[in-house]
Amino acid sequence: MSASVTRHVVVVTAVHPPSARFLPDAYKSLCEQRLPQGWEWHWVIQEDGGSEDVLPYVPEDERVTFRQGRRGGPGVARTIALARAKGEYVKVLDADDQLAPGVLARDLAALEADPAIGWVTSRVLDLWPDGSTAGFPGDPPDGPIERGEVLGFWKANDFRAQVHPASLFVRRDLLVALGGWMALPASEDTGLLLALNAVSRGWFSAEVGLLYRKWEGQATGQAPHVDPDERAARMAVAEARALALAEFGWGYPANGVS
Repeated sequence: MSASVTRHVVVVTAVHPPSARFLPDAYKSLCEQRLPQGWEWHWVIQEDGGSEDVLPYVPEDERVTFRQGRRGGPGVARTIALARAKGEYVKVLDADDQLAPGVLARDLAALEADPAIGWVTSRVLDLWPDGSTAGFPGDPPDGPIERGEVLGFWKANDFRAQVHPASLFVRRDLLVALGGWMALPASEDTGLLLALNAVSRGWFSAEVGLLYRKWEGQATGQAPHVDPDERAARMAVAEARALALAEFGWGYPANGVS
């Protein structure tokens, strides 16, 4: 009898020195996940740069791979991390965030059950420094998200998507086909989400899947992130990419199953 083959979920994390101190909390939340028999996770941590400040926070675990590279932003770090491990699915976990109990198994079950679904997102709670949490109003109902819905909501609500890209779980082949994360200084994950929804149906889990840490050093809280000229440019190119993909008519799955 041949030995069973272990299948993997690749968890990708971009990190830079200010966020490295949160890696132990992220690791703890990952270790508390339970996957079905025959499945394992592989955590790939990619530093955006080459400092000496991140490695001390990286756990010693054979399931964890740590690499460094020249700086290019979190999107570049996540995309290059895809070369470090093989797996059918990719889960995003930012260095300063934490997975909620059971989310990996729920995400996996959604995509294993329906080959016409390309990606999954989950309900997200803000995690404040005092340990309190707060949800987002207006989450969609539990279930499928049809093609184009994310872009429509995003345009109607001042460029805010109704699902959170930091909670993304996606088929690796679909992610690679779209080129990974966008080459933007910020909003690279939202750009990817819009592109994914332009070519494939998604799924939203109404159960909490991620604790999104709010802290003084996070990139989204810095002045350049809300500079109006740069923000307008980021939003314009993200929208143009999604519209072009939809116009070209390419879709996932390629055989037209829906």
